[in-house]
Amino acid sequence: MDVADNKKPARKKSPLAIGGFIAVLLSQGKLLLTALKFGKVGGAVISMFITIWAYAYLAPLPFAIGLVLMILIHELGHVLAAKMKGLPVSAPVFIPFLGALITMKKNPRDAATEAFIGIGGPILGTLGGVAAFGVGVYLDSAVIVSVAYAAFYLNLINLLPIHPLDGGRISTAVTRWLWLVGLVGGLILIIYLDSYFSSKIIFFLIWAMFAWDLYKKYVRYRHKEERVTVATRFEFPANHLLQQGYMIPGESHTRDLDYITYSELQGPGAGRQTLHMSWPAIGFEGHAYLPVQAIVKRVQLVKAERMNKEDGLHLGLQVQVEYSPLGMQESYYEVPVKTRWKFGISYLVLILFLLYMIRLVHQVGIIT
Repeated sequence: MDVADNKKPARKKSPLAIGGFIAVLLSQGKLLLTALKFGKVGGAVISMFITIWAYAYLAPLPFAIGLVLMILIHELGHVLAAKMKGLPVSAPVFIPFLGALITMKKNPRDAATEAFIGIGGPILGTLGGVAAFGVGVYLDSAVIVSVAYAAFYLNLINLLPIHPLDGGRISTAVTRWLWLVGLVGGLILIIYLDSYFSSKIIFFLIWAMFAWDLYKKYVRYRHKEERVTVATRFEFPANHLLQQGYMIPGESHTRDLDYITYSELQGPGAGRQTLHMSWPAIGFEGHAYLPVQAIVKRVQLVKAERMNKEDGLHLGLQVQVEYSPLGMQESYYEVPVKTRWKFGISYLVLILFLLYMIRLVHQVGIIT
């Protein structure tokens, strides 16, 4: 995921105004979710317009449009890099005040591939910012130069060595010790960040999730197996059970379910681990995707709710799945020394270039 800067070229809204806007956005949650299901491109376009509207609430419309365009260029860098590695990805989905994200239907096979996809966004995003800066200087446009400045700032922030930012992904192919730099540097950035109050909260949440993830990987579960429990629910037509004289299970009925698990190689679920569960006695079968590759420990029915509908009796089956995530093997981080140097030098050069461009913008003096 990428984080977008809330910087404004002109007007400013208070945290209360931002909070009011977010409240309105959340109140329309069902509408937004329905809209985002309107196909791959449709969801991207709709979320883009929603994000433009969100930023236009805080800044002039031309700046909002330019900023979202810069975010789009950044995300397309990830898409192109993933395509070059043969990994299928979704269209970008924009999230107001957070930026945008793409999802991969297959996970990278090694740290070098993850880093290649991670650095693709900042590279193309930086080129987009340079193009905007050139146009802004040529036209003597404060708005376009401000958009370029925001693009440089956006890409620089995303190069922090913190997961899930791009820098955290690039670090996997350089050295994981950079995560420690990100852990300390990220906290310092949050403390001294001269930005909106809402931005500080967003950055703190990202940093806190990163810190918690590192704690789990290298402290809490370093010498023991991590176990996670997730819940899912199914509606199951049960008229046939009544006709067969089968005793309908009570609401508090619990039992272990039979299951098999596998990863699909093709189709919409390619690369994702599928869990197929069943209760043969009543003819129930259901499937769900696990959020990560894992070893399934137990699949248990914890509740069977009776529901009378127009077409007869249904059972609402609540199921809990207990699993142990498969930690990344050390072989995942085995990157040739030459490749590490290539990513390390590219990473450093990109950071220095962005710092130079930010300084250049201030020297030009067009920005408002």
